[in-house]
Amino acid sequence: MPVLMFVIVSLASILGANTSPKEVALLGGGVAVFLTGSVVDASSGRALEGAQVYVPVASAGALTNSAGRFLVRLDDSYVGQEIEVAAELIGYASQRITLRLSEGEHVLEFRMEQTALRLDELVVTGAREQARRAVSPTPAPIMLRAAPHVGVTHNTEAYAHIEESGFRPVATAPLSTFSIDVDRASYANVRRFIEDGQRPPLDAVRIEELINYFPYGGARPVGDARFAVTTEVTRAPWAPTHQLVRIGVRGQSIPMRDLPASNLVFLIDVSGSMSPENKLPLLQRSLRLLVDQLRPQDRVAIVVYAGAAGLVLPSTAGYRKQRIVAALDRLRAGGSTAGGAGLHLAYRVAQENFIEGGNNRVILATDGDFNVGASSDGDMVRLIEEKREQGAFLTVLGFGRGNLKDSKMEQLADHGNGNFAYIDSELEAKKVLVSEMSGTLFTIAKDVKIQVEFNPARVAEYRLIGYENRLLADEDFNDDTKDAGELGAGHTVTALYEVVPTEAFGARPSVDPLRFQSSTPTATSDSEELMYVKLRYKEPDGEQSRLVEMPVFSWDEADVASSDLRFASAVAAWGMILRDSEYTKDFRLSEVLALAGSALGEDAGGYRAEFLRLVERTRVLELTGTRGD
Repeated sequence: MPVLMFVIVSLASILGANTSPKEVALLGGGVAVFLTGSVVDASSGRALEGAQVYVPVASAGALTNSAGRFLVRLDDSYVGQEIEVAAELIGYASQRITLRLSEGEHVLEFRMEQTALRLDELVVTGAREQARRAVSPTPAPIMLRAAPHVGVTHNTEAYAHIEESGFRPVATAPLSTFSIDVDRASYANVRRFIEDGQRPPLDAVRIEELINYFPYGGARPVGDARFAVTTEVTRAPWAPTHQLVRIGVRGQSIPMRDLPASNLVFLIDVSGSMSPENKLPLLQRSLRLLVDQLRPQDRVAIVVYAGAAGLVLPSTAGYRKQRIVAALDRLRAGGSTAGGAGLHLAYRVAQENFIEGGNNRVILATDGDFNVGASSDGDMVRLIEEKREQGAFLTVLGFGRGNLKDSKMEQLADHGNGNFAYIDSELEAKKVLVSEMSGTLFTIAKDVKIQVEFNPARVAEYRLIGYENRLLADEDFNDDTKDAGELGAGHTVTALYEVVPTEAFGARPSVDPLRFQSSTPTATSDSEELMYVKLRYKEPDGEQSRLVEMPVFSWDEADVASSDLRFASAVAAWGMILRDSEYTKDFRLSEVLALAGSALGEDAGGYRAEFLRLVERTRVLELTGTRGD
């Protein structure tokens, strides 16, 4: 058992006999309660620098200095309360002391014992390391000593298999039900492959994420409405006898000043696989952009994991940006990966600093290579689901190449009521964490499901483009216990259906008429309705869903498709070509280029123009046939 000692002495004995009353006041003497003392190694008595000493209930804490000493100031509202004080340092067993506060000074001494992770495996490097071989002071970099052969020498990236959805007959399958998807990771990842001169693996291409990477217009929410729904119909570019239906959901935009306070925990993978420039170094630069957006009421803690998990920064107010950035800058990569231990610690820190009615979220930044540790994937998923129900959500940021575990990261984000983004550059980090920060981090509606009923008098067959891993059973639509996707503030979600009108329906394989039931058309089937759209959602902290529904009317050839629909259809066609889809065999990239080029619209941020460049590069790759499988 770790040995703890608790003594009370005068403040002067800690600060020194020559400390003036003015200096004491500057250090907190004007505050009713002080927690001060030291943190030392239990075996050697050596002072430990950079240890985190904090009071969870007060979200207050400090780092130990070169003498292993700390000073935490609390206001007098805690006098008379029983509180817990914690001390943590990577490589040591965490320790906690419970005491009842009175006015004045309380001095604690933590004698910390090393865990099984020895200092020859986990070290903190700094300017004085060689002289002392000891844990060095803030802001020295925190580093896990890397195992041999850290560099990636072969491709071990992993993607979940996608079986492209085919056409379904309305006569036997009139309903289509799916969960919305606000992830955009696939687009940035596909872009990375193409810019590296490779066509992406088939399963890296998730068409709904390509489409939803781009912002779209449409109806705006009115009043207190969480979102607005836009529908539109046009001719399918790759199949002129078919029609293309767009369902667009646009989330309510909320100014940053009006968003609830955030309790964020950065959970950062510092294992050996994270050492390349496009992983941990890019991750650090990316999170600095997010830190710069924090408000005084927001809070951030930093947890790292590799061979073990540790708290690098206790929950810190958003106005203390320099302290947060300094903690980020100290991180170095090395060692194996135990993601489960990191998740447990991150959620514990999030729970200790939970903000009622706020945005409580763990932000996992990793290459997804959870390859060592006691926790199985199933254990981690169950933990994430449990914390989701308690109000702590999960956002996943993927980094790097070569061993990217896309399938695992997407799964974790899906179960955590969060989203998954892939960061391949600082520009992408700015898009995700600055321009779209409110949508990335603030959920305005959860468990959002869409169900479409097709009119058999107008539609013979249909297929949903993309969303293969978001499909739901029809009965799940009304089941509020079934999890579905989340919509962030200001986010737009687009779904495309390719439909075969009854008049264009040629000879198809059929089944004999049913003996015990028949499909007698209703009076509504004779209307101009093409299909009927229903949408269910819950408030972020709600348990009962609400229903929104509307008809979609048949297409008139005189109708001109919006630039949004034309552009979305171009992106969908590009994705299908990348996936070698049977539905775009006769559609060429030159046609994709022409279609997208006619639909640039306002193009805030230049993302649509960038898409044109990607299509051009894809045309070049088609000539070489190079694919990153």
